[in-house]
Amino acid sequence: MFVTPHNLDEAYPLGIAGVIFDCDGVMFDTRQCNVEYYNRILERMDLPPMTTAQEDYVHVATVGASLEHIIPRSRWHEIPEARRSVDYVKEIMPHMRPEPGLFEFLQTLRALGIRMAVYTNRTNSMELVLDRWSISSFFHPVITAQKVRGKPHPEGAFRILEAWRTAPGEVAFIGDSHADQQAAAGAGIPFWAFRNEGLHAHRHVTDFWSVRRAFLQWKAQPNCL
Repeated sequence: MFVTPHNLDEAYPLGIAGVIFDCDGVMFDTRQCNVEYYNRILERMDLPPMTTAQEDYVHVATVGASLEHIIPRSRWHEIPEARRSVDYVKEIMPHMRPEPGLFEFLQTLRALGIRMAVYTNRTNSMELVLDRWSISSFFHPVITAQKVRGKPHPEGAFRILEAWRTAPGEVAFIGDSHADQQAAAGAGIPFWAFRNEGLHAHRHVTDFWSVRRAFLQWKAQPNCL
């Protein structure tokens, strides 16, 4: 079921308090970005590039888990130096593409008084991404795998609910992976799947333009809080 003014009204009769965003695959198309990052590390270590299966894995896993997955255990001690050799801002970030309609949706949520947070398995690069696109001010808190246990563990979701002082049923979590789905379920938060109909979700989101339109129409209704 997709997001519509009617089902927003049914699911959130008292209004929606906030929206939680995953980063990779939701806010930004970062698959090629991730491929470039990990392949450059492998190149620095004279290792072959990732397989397709490895590319799928690193797209949703934490950085630490990803590196341990694609690099032989006997060479894990070389990982820190290889990571430092990659200039994330200059070499990797140019491959990142914001999803169409993202910025307009963020502006709409702000205008409607709806909180926003980021919950990602990224570690120390999330703030760089938000600053690069000048959208840091939209999100509080920004929860990364450097601050809490990575998804699918729901610790980050609970941190956001605590910061907002709101109940799980009053927010939505937009994600695109099984890890996102499990983290949302673990915290009792309604899960909205972004362009992944294979996930079990309360709602499915195909693009930010349509969900933005649904919010505007919902809030325009006379009886909407």
